[in-house]
Amino acid sequence: MASPAASSASSRTVPARPNLAFRQLRGRLSPGEFAAAVRRSAREIGEQVSCDARYVGRVESGEIRCPNYAYERVFRHMFPGLTLPDMGFAPREAVRGRGARTAAVGAAPLATEPDHRDTRIQICEESDVLRRAFITGGPAAALGFAALHPIEAVAAAAAHVPGPRAPVTGRPGAAEAAAVEEAVRHIRLLDDRHGAEGIYRRATQPLRAAYELLDAGVQRRSVSDRLHAGAGELAITVGWLAHDSGRFGDARSHYAEALATARVCGDAALEAHAFCNTAFLARDAGRPREAVRAAQAAQQAAKHLASPRLLSLLALREAGGWAGLADRSGCEQALARAERLFAGGPRDDDPEWMTFYGEAELAGLEAQCWSALGEAGRAAEHARRAVALQDSHFTRNIALFTAELAGDLAGSGEPEEAAAAGVRVLSLLEEVRSARIRTMLDGTARTLRAHPGGGVITEFLERHAATAGPEADGRRGEDPAS
Repeated sequence: MASPAASSASSRTVPARPNLAFRQLRGRLSPGEFAAAVRRSAREIGEQVSCDARYVGRVESGEIRCPNYAYERVFRHMFPGLTLPDMGFAPREAVRGRGARTAAVGAAPLATEPDHRDTRIQICEESDVLRRAFITGGPAAALGFAALHPIEAVAAAAAHVPGPRAPVTGRPGAAEAAAVEEAVRHIRLLDDRHGAEGIYRRATQPLRAAYELLDAGVQRRSVSDRLHAGAGELAITVGWLAHDSGRFGDARSHYAEALATARVCGDAALEAHAFCNTAFLARDAGRPREAVRAAQAAQQAAKHLASPRLLSLLALREAGGWAGLADRSGCEQALARAERLFAGGPRDDDPEWMTFYGEAELAGLEAQCWSALGEAGRAAEHARRAVALQDSHFTRNIALFTAELAGDLAGSGEPEEAAAAGVRVLSLLEEVRSARIRTMLDGTARTLRAHPGGGVITEFLERHAATAGPEADGRRGEDPAS
């Protein structure tokens, strides 16, 4: 029987101490980007870890004092020559087993805290450089559009967003907050017109800058709230680019980062948006039950936001999850709720990011639900309506809903019409780069190969075969849950 002292010792914990060494190893990567790098390194050595932005935050806060053996092997692979103490972790024997209980009794500090003044200076200098990237060149310069695919470069030149002038003080202020907000708008505009591929990697640069601005410290609460909201929206936007590019693991990490930011600053609108995209990702990644739960969590967060259109979209996200579960009743109830809320019309309190959500999007998402339930004919009706109603500004969505229409027509026994729609999508893909749309066309092509060739069917299959290949770069096989 354990003595009272031993029992007391086992229940005590050493106070959490921020892991500044590990934070320094992360460098200028955002928590989400670093988590993605950890997962990639794990795959390189045959390990499987579910690292996300939240895990990175727990390590840096000191909550995780020593990683498990799988993470230790990954970290040693990432940082050759460094030991666990070098990375800021406690020795394993001090955390687990008898040694940990002994340490708890004494509650001794893990180690003498090093002088991190140089680290702080370096971080501040990096923040100044990143802040100037927003200030002097605007979001377009921070994105580095010069190295983009010509599609995005042309769009950047046509929609350049100038940055505000530098602040008088060394701390981030309203100008920096406005620059982050403008970066979000600018990236979304490019995505609407051209799709996510080619933008994603560049968009991670302003995301890093935004979180560095938060790390630099903000004096005014109003500016802090704007920076948190802007950084969170930017994380969601970059996550969406990863999602649309087929990088589901990266998208999941960015969405988790946005959700953590929302929780930190108590921003219900940001939380609802993060859960909304998480639900969409879960549906596409084949996790329909998670999609339902995330959509319901989003609706809970949004219930006091006075935006029927937002609640309508969230109901559609829930419907998509029910459709994936083949729950027709649950799907129909959610669809009816979405239509009823949509009829409430737009409001002044509708989130800025919802500009894409109109009648076309409503019809398109309904088409996807009916398609998942196996009703290709009914899905095609909604997809036709979505294509007809879509604003020409949203080039990517025109391609998306036309691809949906092609798949639904192929599934409902209309091969020639499906092929004609597929040809239109292939033409749009000269302007739009989206792994998600290409994957939809792949399914249509597989269906049409079973039909007699000739005419427009042969044209579509030949053009599809000619455009498929190296640009997929293996991402379609990425583990969605990684």
